[in-house]
Amino acid sequence: MRPMTRFPLFAGVMTATIVSGSCFGGAGNESDPIAKLAIPARLAQLDSIIPALMDSGAVMGMSVAITADTGLVWARGYGVRNQQTQEPVEANTVFEAASLSKPVFAYAVLQLVDQGVVDLDTPIADYFEYDAITHDERYRLITPRMVLTHSPGFPNWRPRGGQLTIDRDPGTEFSYSGEGFVYLQLAVMNLTGEPLDQLVRRLVFEPLEMTSSSYLWQERFEDMIAMPHGSDGEVLRKNRPQAGRGNAAASLHTTAPDFARFMMAVMNGALLSDSTATAMLTSQIDVDSNLTWGLGIGLQDTEAGRAFWHWGDNTGYKAYTITYPGQGVGVVWFTNSENGQSLLEAMLAATVGGEHPAADWLGYEAYNSPTRAVRGVLVRTYEEQGIDSAIAEYHQLKTTHPAQAFDEFLLNSLGYRLLRADRLQDAIAVFELNVAEYPDASNPYDSLGEAYLAAGDTARAIVNYERSVELNPDNANGIAVLERIRG
Repeated sequence: MRPMTRFPLFAGVMTATIVSGSCFGGAGNESDPIAKLAIPARLAQLDSIIPALMDSGAVMGMSVAITADTGLVWARGYGVRNQQTQEPVEANTVFEAASLSKPVFAYAVLQLVDQGVVDLDTPIADYFEYDAITHDERYRLITPRMVLTHSPGFPNWRPRGGQLTIDRDPGTEFSYSGEGFVYLQLAVMNLTGEPLDQLVRRLVFEPLEMTSSSYLWQERFEDMIAMPHGSDGEVLRKNRPQAGRGNAAASLHTTAPDFARFMMAVMNGALLSDSTATAMLTSQIDVDSNLTWGLGIGLQDTEAGRAFWHWGDNTGYKAYTITYPGQGVGVVWFTNSENGQSLLEAMLAATVGGEHPAADWLGYEAYNSPTRAVRGVLVRTYEEQGIDSAIAEYHQLKTTHPAQAFDEFLLNSLGYRLLRADRLQDAIAVFELNVAEYPDASNPYDSLGEAYLAAGDTARAIVNYERSVELNPDNANGIAVLERIRG
């Protein structure tokens, strides 16, 4: 765990365009941290800070919204929706919300709890028979509360083509899981007879006037969508979920202002009974130091008080939101870049400030980290001089750069970059170097096995996958691949 990141509470929150009726007008009392938000000159700095961060982090586009008290006070877009067309991001630009989908679905489920349709502690198996997990009798223990607190015992996602497993006794510990939300989604759809998007539209989108939000693709989004971009800035393929393909864990499409309206609803307990609204923001299960999970949302406790938060991470889209109910202040941002989370700590510093154990727990590599700088040199060397020079440069950099800049993930990310580009032999060379550098780590062998398999060398793939599983018997991906190779 990295040291706790600390910033002055709510220092440096800035704006570019103030929404009419904003509570940010006026000088305020500067001895009060919240009053500092009312200084337009301070707020206006975001117009220079965010583009500079995006440029440093190679982030194509970003949309940000800030709330204070009971209103949306600021919303702005930066950068481009599409690097090829250079269409600009605006406040109403639509992004994939990734895992920010989960708390919105949770809010709909909690309304069903208030209506007596769902009971948080009744086994979901009583509502819906899920063939994917009936092979493990423990599935009868899993409840909606466990899903909303990420404790049903599932992995985040099962291996592609593999079986869904229950890896931990249900209800015993936090283990983040998209699979759990899919299970609860199927049960709720069975109970109500409504498809996901129709249900959430009725219970959340329409009451909260989230007019640009959907778990399914809508044709009107074509002229509003921020396209996903890879770490190199290349435009990636956009997934457009059609009817029957909505995913409660990951397929929400929305805008920053729409999601800000949702944050304010959670803060104020709108649409929920008092007891359910309180339960949502009450610690249900421990996650880490100063971190717990409520019903569908993360909770962070610092000197600034309790905040609710969540992050999103889909391919080509990264997102984050945090709100302090005690101060009535919140922020949400969406990016359309694989590099988006490299700005996490800097964006928190620039908007709400304070301590952020959640950001530390997530552990994303910052845009200005030593590792990122080394990776950039290796990529440039490879593109200009080839794989042998890049490997030689790696050894040279180890003599001149701090040790913390080097770990197994540095070479792993470079290897996958080459694997995706179909430069198989170069990828194998990088993964072989990683295995030599970290012979006791499981993941480098798994990656090398994948590269050998892609190159058609099944025998070497098996050897490396076996070594990976030997080092980490819980490597579900390695086990599944070996079963598939061996038939």
